[in-house]
Amino acid sequence: MYNIFPTAYLPSIHYMSLFLKTESPSIELFESYKKQSCRTRTNVMTANGIQTLTVPIVKVNGNHTLTKDIEIAYKEPWQHIHMRCLESAYRKSAYFDYYFPYFENIYKQKFKTLIELNDYSLKVILKLMKVTKDYSYTNDFDKINDNDDYRISLSKTDGNEIEIPKYYQVFADRHGFIPNLSIVDLLFNEGPSSSIIINNI
Repeated sequence: MYNIFPTAYLPSIHYMSLFLKTESPSIELFESYKKQSCRTRTNVMTANGIQTLTVPIVKVNGNHTLTKDIEIAYKEPWQHIHMRCLESAYRKSAYFDYYFPYFENIYKQKFKTLIELNDYSLKVILKLMKVTKDYSYTNDFDKINDNDDYRISLSKTDGNEIEIPKYYQVFADRHGFIPNLSIVDLLFNEGPSSSIIINNI
C-alpha cells in the first residue's frame, strides 16, 4: 500500500517527504514488529560521523508482538544519551536555540509505548516545520504485496541512495554531505527552509 507508513522514530528526510506528499497517510499498527528499522532507529551527523540512535523496546508478546503493543524499556538512560547526542551534534547549527527545547521536552517524558513516543515526536516535527497534516492509524493489517510498499521500502535507516538536495550540514567539512539523515538534521541546519527542501525531493 502506498499510503500506509511504518511508524518511525525521528523519521528520515525521505520518509517525511513521502509522508507530506501522500494524501491521507496512515501509520501501521497491526504488523508484527520489525526490529532494527526506522521504527526505533534514526541517524544523525556528529563530529565523529553518522550516529545511530536506537530506542530500546520490550516485546510484550515475544516475536509475535504487534507494533501497537511494543513498549519502551527504561533500564538504561537512553533518553539522556539521545538528548546529549542531539545537543553535541547540533549546538553549532543555526536553529539549535529555537528547536532544541522542543526535542528536549520529548526526552523529559516517559512514554509507555513506542507508538506514543513516535506520534508525539511526529507532531513536534510537523509543528516546527509549520505544516498541518492529517493522518490516521490503521484499524487492521493489509497484506504487503511488494518491496515498494512503504512499510518495506522506508524501514531501512541508511537510504544514502536517495537523492536529497544538498543543504548546509555542520560537519560537512569533515564528512562531506550525507543525504537522508533524520529530519532533525534538516531542521536544525535549515530551519524554516526545511519545507522548501522537502518539497524539492
